[in-house]
Amino acid sequence: MARTPWRRRRTTDSPRPAGRRWAGRLRRGGTAARQALLVRVGRRSQDAGRAATATQAEVIYTGLEPIVAPARLALPPASPAPAPAEAEVVSLLPGAHTARRKASFAIVNGCTLASLALGMMAIILSMQGDVRLAAACLVACVAFDGLDGALARKLGVSSPFGAQMDSLADMCSFGLAAPVVVYASLSHSVPTPAAALACVMVAGCAAIRLARFNVSPKDGRFFSGVPTTMAAAVLALAVLIDLPIPGLALLGGVALLAFAMVSSFPYAKLARIIKLPPWMWLVPIVGALVDPRLTFVGLVAAYLVSGPLVWLRTRHTAV
Repeated sequence: MARTPWRRRRTTDSPRPAGRRWAGRLRRGGTAARQALLVRVGRRSQDAGRAATATQAEVIYTGLEPIVAPARLALPPASPAPAPAEAEVVSLLPGAHTARRKASFAIVNGCTLASLALGMMAIILSMQGDVRLAAACLVACVAFDGLDGALARKLGVSSPFGAQMDSLADMCSFGLAAPVVVYASLSHSVPTPAAALACVMVAGCAAIRLARFNVSPKDGRFFSGVPTTMAAAVLALAVLIDLPIPGLALLGGVALLAFAMVSSFPYAKLARIIKLPPWMWLVPIVGALVDPRLTFVGLVAAYLVSGPLVWLRTRHTAV
């Protein structure tokens, strides 16, 4: 009885394994079903990759007949993107646009622009060497800055536009013009790099102070840090009255004032200071009659120290 092909033993004259030999025979003379099986097994990985990216029905040839793979489910057509709406015009003045309110709005913003123009004038004058006149322009900037806020509240034309414009004008007048005037006044009495560094600190701290004020909740009684308006007023008055203090001491005072602007110590607002008892005003009035320069230095020092003292008091009360 003849042996079946799959039990045929391997001979020495055929070096390759029997399995590989009979696989070759199946490929050469096998039936169509076996050929289809071999083709499908060999192309399984390729067909899987094609099916993942196919967008229509694919025909897979198996040797017997074409087998049609199901097409990917058709997605509903995408709805057209809505047309962009027309940009809505934002009114700079909220509320009724009457002639009276428009005039009031123009007056308030005119005060803000006047403060900005005086700040630019202070820079130009300090570059020309007229430092004291530049300091006087800064004092006028402080006056116009307080006037525009008071008028906006009085006339009822406060707006987000006015608040942002006031902040930008403050940065130009008090964050840039004031350091330039101080640098012009200190450049001859202290080393130039030290004066430049102190003035850069004032400008950077003023920018931080204004940005923090714009995004922080408002407190009706205290400022968080010395406001830029008050810091610029102190610097301008110090240059205007020509304090008899050594240059290095003035430089230290400028740096201390810059750090006070970005501190978190609570400093009383001007309205709260004015409401102090009348007897507390006797000391500065008498001091101003005796020595106004020394009185000015004492008032500034007392205000700078008041912030840490109030902070310590509130912390002790909370504990």
